[in-house]
Amino acid sequence: MDLKFSVIVPVYNRPQEVDELLESLTKQGFQDSFEVLIVEDGSENSSEEIVKKYTSQLNLNYFYKENSGAGASRNYGMQRASGNYFIILDSDVIVPLQYLSEVKKALEENYTDAFGGPDAAHPNFTALQKAINYSMTSVLTTGGIRGKKKSVGKFQPRSFNLGLSRTAFEKTNGFSKMKAGEDIDLTFRLWENGFETQLIEKAFVYHKRRSTVKQFFKQTFAFGTARPILNKKYPETAKLTYWFPSLFIVGIDVAIIGTFFGYWQLFAFYGFYFVCIFLDTLLQNKNLKVALLSIVTTITQFYGYGLGFLGSRFLKK
Repeated sequence: MDLKFSVIVPVYNRPQEVDELLESLTKQGFQDSFEVLIVEDGSENSSEEIVKKYTSQLNLNYFYKENSGAGASRNYGMQRASGNYFIILDSDVIVPLQYLSEVKKALEENYTDAFGGPDAAHPNFTALQKAINYSMTSVLTTGGIRGKKKSVGKFQPRSFNLGLSRTAFEKTNGFSKMKAGEDIDLTFRLWENGFETQLIEKAFVYHKRRSTVKQFFKQTFAFGTARPILNKKYPETAKLTYWFPSLFIVGIDVAIIGTFFGYWQLFAFYGFYFVCIFLDTLLQNKNLKVALLSIVTTITQFYGYGLGFLGSRFLKK
C-alpha cells in the first residue's frame, strides 16, 4: 500500500520535550512527506509557541483540548489526521535520523496493521535516565520483552513508540479510557479483530522516561495496577510471569528478616543478582554512576510494579 504517515504526539505540560522531539523530526532522512499533529491535553504550560518555531520545516498541526488523558488525546489526533498510517510517539522521545525510513522499509517488507519499536538511551541522557532505561529494557530485569529481542511471541507494542493503521483504528476505536495499560488493552483488541502486530527492531527511539526516582516509582506502580485489570478483562492473556515482581519484593523482605535469624542464603542470592545488574550495566554504559543507579532503579521498578500489582489484585474490587 501507499503509506502516508501521520505522527501523533499527545503532550501535557512538557514544551521543552516537544521542542527536542520536533527538532529531531526535522532531521529525518526520509524522502516522503509526512504530517505531525501535536495534541495539547489541557496543559497549563503550553507548547504552542514551541510548535510555531517548526511550522516552516514540518507539515505541522497544533490542537488544544481539555484534559482527558493520553489515550483520548491520541484518539483525538488520529481522528483529525490525514494519513493512512499513524505513528504514536510520547512527547519525551527523540527520533533518530533513520526512524521513519526504517518503519517504511519494514512495513513494505512485512505489512502489519500495528507495530512497536524499542527504546534506547541517548548519549546525552542523565545517569539516572540511562539507569531507568536499563531497568526497563534489560534481559536481567524485564526479560528483554520491551523490544530488545525478536523471540517474544506475539509482540505487544507500547504507546511511546507505536504504529497503527487507519483501518485498525476505525475498527477498534483506538485507545480505551484506561489511564495505564491502555496500549496493551489496544493490542489485545487488535488481536481479537484479526490484526497482526510486529516488533520493528530498527525503529527505535531515544526515550527519556521519568526524571526522578519518585516519578519512576509512580509510573511503574501504575503499570502494576493495570495488569490485574487487564488479566480480568482478557483472562486468556494472564501469565504466571506477571507475578514475578511481586514475588521478588516479597522475597527481598523475607531475605532481610531471615538474616536476623541466621538464614543468610536468600539474602546472598539477591546480593549476587544485584552484582550481576551492576556489572551488566557497567559493561553496557562504561559509567560507574549509571551502574550504581541501575541497582536503585531496578529495586524501584520491582517495588513499584509489585506493590501496584498486589494492591490492584487483592485490595481493589
